[in-house]
Amino acid sequence: MIDLRLLREDPDRVRASQRARGEDVALVDSLLSADERRRSSGVRFDELRNEQKQLGKLIPKASADEKAELLKKAEQLKADVKTADAERDAADTEAHELLLRLGNLVHPDVPVGGEEDFVTLEEHGTIRDFGAEGFEPKDHLELGQLLGAIDVERGAKVSGSRFYFLTGVGALLELALVNAAIAQATEAGFTPMLTPALVRPQSMAGTGFLGQAAQDVYHLDKDDLYLVGTSEVPLAAYHMDEIIEAERLPLRYAGFSPCFRREAGSHGKDTKGIFRVHQFDKVEMFSYVAPEDSEAEHQRLLAWEKQWLTSLELPFRVIDVATGDLGASAARKFDCEAWIPTQGKYRELTSTSDCTEFQSRRLSIRVRDGKQVKPLATLNGTLCAVPRTIVAILENHQQADGSVYVPEVLRPYLGGREVLEPVSR
Repeated sequence: MIDLRLLREDPDRVRASQRARGEDVALVDSLLSADERRRSSGVRFDELRNEQKQLGKLIPKASADEKAELLKKAEQLKADVKTADAERDAADTEAHELLLRLGNLVHPDVPVGGEEDFVTLEEHGTIRDFGAEGFEPKDHLELGQLLGAIDVERGAKVSGSRFYFLTGVGALLELALVNAAIAQATEAGFTPMLTPALVRPQSMAGTGFLGQAAQDVYHLDKDDLYLVGTSEVPLAAYHMDEIIEAERLPLRYAGFSPCFRREAGSHGKDTKGIFRVHQFDKVEMFSYVAPEDSEAEHQRLLAWEKQWLTSLELPFRVIDVATGDLGASAARKFDCEAWIPTQGKYRELTSTSDCTEFQSRRLSIRVRDGKQVKPLATLNGTLCAVPRTIVAILENHQQADGSVYVPEVLRPYLGGREVLEPVSR
């Protein structure tokens, strides 16, 4: 959540942020009104309680005639205190609920607009000309079947649409990607983490995934637990309700977990293959830093993502995501999109978001710097979303005979293989 003091002092900045996101601007005024009622009812409650205490001191000293009148007044004060207390609680609850609905303040440099209004910052690698090489590229599903690596038919039979099996070399390729990604993150100073896939409501809400993203979340009603769509959630909640000493920062974690997403609203999109699925594995970077260091840390996370994609020898571009396509928690987000030959376009492979103090305020995570205790900043960055990375590797590194070149970074985890060969039929 944002700082209420900032809202009171500069409501126009918050209105502008909401407008840029394409979100409800009237929410700002509703929150200001609720906050004013909360504060005024709090003052009223304190005044009445003070009056009640003073009256309590007078009653024992009063004469018989005065005491009856004072007792009558005390009864009225008791009722007034109860009413003021209820009004204060109601206004506080309303203000808190409205505050949770408000998105993070967008960074002033974020391009304004919707999904297609991003700004391309960089392009890396060379897009292959398959025509010049004399063959038509196969899509990842056909390649996966040739390699005995992907089985979506049995995935659908067992679990339904958008589920799949990785088989044989496909399973080995996933394990190679995960191990290589964790190795890079560990070398960069991240602590490897295996995180829970089920979290409590306060963990999911605290990271901002029960607002605009709630439709994509799986909920287990009987247990009141949520399946995570990213290990960002348990990594963010890891230090919930804690005060971290400033000298321990930055704290950096690399979480590996299964991820579950309903993909609501994506009907008809990427239905073929394993690009958009309901369950996948992912390596996620997560950082806790001092607020003043969040922009620099955001650039570091982006650099590590670029290092990863470069090591996989993939052509990709970096985009500055527009305001209307930001998640509620992100002040700014950079995506790295790899070229997918059979689609003829770039598609998101990794993403990194600067969430500033938004999540730490919701999760009550603070930093102690000397005598000052204040919220810290959190950031996240996908290092390897496995299925999409497999898609990019198969399509970009395919050979005319259906084999697939193995990037050097993965070879130690694939028994030294330089090429993935089609299985005999």
